[in-house]
Amino acid sequence: MTAVSDPPEVEPAATDGAGATDAADAPAGDRWRSVAVPLGVCLLVAALALLPLLGNRTFYFWDDSAAQFVPMWHALGERILEGNWPPLLDLDAWMGGNLAAEALFGVWNPVNAANYVLVAGLGDLAVAAAVVKAEFLVLLALGVYLLCREYGAARWASSVIAVALPFSGFTLYFEASTWAAGLMSFTWVPYVWWSVRRCARGRMLAVWPFLFGALAVTAGNPYGLLAVCVVFLGLLVEFWLRRERRAVLWVLLVGVALVGVALLVFLPLLGNSSVSWRAGNSLRNDRQLVPSLPDVLNMSMPSFVPAVTSFAPGSIRMTVPATYFAWFALPLAAWLDWGVLRRNWRRLAGAFVVGGCYLVAAVGPSNLWMFRWPLRLVEYVFLGLGVVLAVLLTAGLRTDHLRRRIAASALVILASGYLAFAAWPKLSPRHLVSMAALAALTALAVLVARRARRWLAVVLHGGTVAALVLMVTWFPGNRDVTNHDFPHSVAAIRHDFTERYHGTTFQIADPWFITNPSTRPAEPWRDMLFGNMYRAASVASTTSYTGMGNRYMAEELMLTYLGGVHAQARPTTYERLHRPTPVGPSLADLMRVSTVVVQRPLLDAPAVPPGWRIAERNDAVTVLRREAALPWPDGRLSFASPNLRVTADARDHQRTENVRFERTGSGAGQLVFARLAWPGYVAQVNGVEVPVRTGPGGLVVVDIPDGTRGGELRLHWSPPGLTVGLVTVAAGLLLVLALSGYQLRSRRHPARFGVSE
Repeated sequence: MTAVSDPPEVEPAATDGAGATDAADAPAGDRWRSVAVPLGVCLLVAALALLPLLGNRTFYFWDDSAAQFVPMWHALGERILEGNWPPLLDLDAWMGGNLAAEALFGVWNPVNAANYVLVAGLGDLAVAAAVVKAEFLVLLALGVYLLCREYGAARWASSVIAVALPFSGFTLYFEASTWAAGLMSFTWVPYVWWSVRRCARGRMLAVWPFLFGALAVTAGNPYGLLAVCVVFLGLLVEFWLRRERRAVLWVLLVGVALVGVALLVFLPLLGNSSVSWRAGNSLRNDRQLVPSLPDVLNMSMPSFVPAVTSFAPGSIRMTVPATYFAWFALPLAAWLDWGVLRRNWRRLAGAFVVGGCYLVAAVGPSNLWMFRWPLRLVEYVFLGLGVVLAVLLTAGLRTDHLRRRIAASALVILASGYLAFAAWPKLSPRHLVSMAALAALTALAVLVARRARRWLAVVLHGGTVAALVLMVTWFPGNRDVTNHDFPHSVAAIRHDFTERYHGTTFQIADPWFITNPSTRPAEPWRDMLFGNMYRAASVASTTSYTGMGNRYMAEELMLTYLGGVHAQARPTTYERLHRPTPVGPSLADLMRVSTVVVQRPLLDAPAVPPGWRIAERNDAVTVLRREAALPWPDGRLSFASPNLRVTADARDHQRTENVRFERTGSGAGQLVFARLAWPGYVAQVNGVEVPVRTGPGGLVVVDIPDGTRGGELRLHWSPPGLTVGLVTVAAGLLLVLALSGYQLRSRRHPARFGVSE
C-alpha cells in the first residue's frame, strides 16, 4: 500500500491521543508553523472573500443584509458612540424597534457592538457589509482550523477544510450574502466546540468555553443556540463512549453556566410572543427550503443547483449551488483510508453526532417551532463532516488498487454530473466543465500523492479557489432572494431624505410597485425606502424591517414585515391612519406623525385632512406635512384626556419617560404615548403602580385612577426576563471562574483532574 503520511511533527490521526500538540511543548520550528499556517489560512480566506465582489460589488449587501441588518448596524453604531449600550429599544423604528425581542442584532454581543461602531464610521453600507462579513468568514475559517486540529488532524489537512467551509454554497450565498445573523452565530460554533472539548480534556480554563459560548448565543440567532446544544450533546456522547466520566461532568458544568446567557438573549423573544405575529408553535412541511438527501450528498459539484423550493412564486429549484461543500469531498472518497474511522470512532463520536443530527434535521419538515427552512442546517452538516474529512486526509491518500479507485472516482463524478444535469439540464455546459475540473483535480491530487506528497495541500487549496471562481462567475448573486438594489452611500441617502422628511414619517407604499416595470419610477429610491434603510437616513420612520412584528399595529394599519402596506386593504392604510380612534384622535395624531409619504401608484390623490398640507408632489410620491407643531416636543406623550393637564413631559432615554400632570376633572384619566406597548412596560404615579394597557394601533395607554390628584408619572420599559437573565449570567460567570480556579490548582496535581490524555 502506498499512502501520503502525515508530516512528522503532527501526531498521527490514527492514534487515540489528545490530538494537536500544544505550541508551548513543541520545538521552535513547530511553534513557528503553529502560527504561520493558521495565519496563512486567514490571509487566504480574506483574499478569497473579495472574489464575489469582482462581478457584483453589492454581493454582501443583498436581500436582508440590505433591508434589515446593515442599515440598522449603522444606526446602532451611532447610538453606541453616543454612549447607549446595550441598545435594547429603538422607538423610531416602531415595529422593528424591539431590538431585544428581535434578537438577531445581537445587542449583548461585544464583537457585534465593535462592528456596529466600525460600520457607523464607514460612509458606504455595501463596503461596510463586505468588511464585516469578510471578517466573520476569516474568523470562521480560523475556528474550523482549530477544531480540526483539536481532533488530531494535520495542519495542512485542517487548513484545507478551514478554507473550503466558508465558501460552501449555503454559507457563501445565504449566510454571507444575505442572512448576516446566521453567519455571525455559525462563526462562533467551531470555537465553542473546540474550547469545550479542550476544557473537558484539561487543556483550557473553563472561562474560555463560557466566553465563546456566550459569543455564539449572544449573536442572537436561535440556530446558534441550537448548534451549541447539539455540540454539547455530541461531546457528552463522545466522552461517555470514551469512558471519561469526569470529562462528561466538565461538559455538563460549562453547559449549565451558559444557560443564563440563553435566558438573557431569548427570554425577551419568548416574552414578546403575545404581541408578535410569529408565535412559533407550528409543525408542518410546505417544502420551502427543504433539501432532499441526494441534494445534500451531491456536495462537490460547483454547478449543481438543487431542486429545492425557494421563495419565488412557482419556484421548483434554486438558482445557486446551495448544497455545495468542497470539490474534493466526494471525488477523493475512494482514495481515503476509511480504516481510520474504525480505529478512531470513539474519538470522532462528537463529529458523528453533530453531523448526523443535522443531516436528519436538514431533510426534515420545513417548520418546527421557532425553526424553519432546514436548508439552513446544511452548513452544520458540513462542519461535522469537515472534522471527519480532515482526520481522514491526515492519514493520507491510499494509492493501492489503483484501477478500482480510479473507477470509483469516475463513477462518483459521473453520478454527481448526472444529478446536476437532472436538476437543471439547461446548465449542461457548466456541468460538463465542473465534471472535467473535478476529474482533472482528482487526477492531479492522486499524482501528487504518489510523487510529491508535500504539494497535496496546494492542489486541494488550488481546487477550492478554482471552484469558487467558477461559482461566482456562473452565479454572481443569489436570485433565490430579493436584490433590493438600495442605495448604499450614507451621505447620498441622507441628502435625499433627511431634510425632506421631518419628524415621525409614515410611508404608505408597496414595494411591488417598485419592482413592477410598469410602475417603477425612474429613480426608485429617490423618494421611498423600505426595510430599515430609513435608519441609515436618520429619518424617524414607521417603515422598518421586523421578523417578530407587532400584530396590533400591523393589523390596524395593514403593514408588512418590510414596512410596506397591503395594497388591496379596505379601508386603505391612508384612511385607517386618519380616521378617529376609540380614544378620540386619529392614529396619525396618537403616533405623533409629522410627515406622510404616499406612493402615487397606490393612491394617486390622497384627501388632505384638516391641519395638513401637501408639501411635495412628484411622479412617485405625494408628501403631506402637518401644519402646526405637536405638543410636548420633549417626549412621546401624544394624548391626555380632558380631565388631565400635562405640565411637563420628558424622555430620559429610549426606555423611560416622565410626565408631570394635574387633575382638572373627576373620573379616570388616560395618557397615550407614541410607543408600541411591548410586554415589559411599567408605570408608576408618585411611586404607586398604575395600569398599562394596549391601546389603538398597539400604542401604550396609561390609565390614571380616579382619585389620583396629580404628580409625576414614570413610564419605564424593560425586556421580559431581563433581571432573570442578568442574574443567571452572573451566576454562570461565577461558576466558570470557580471552575477555572479549580483547574489552576489542579495543574499542580494532575491526577486530581482525572482526565486521560
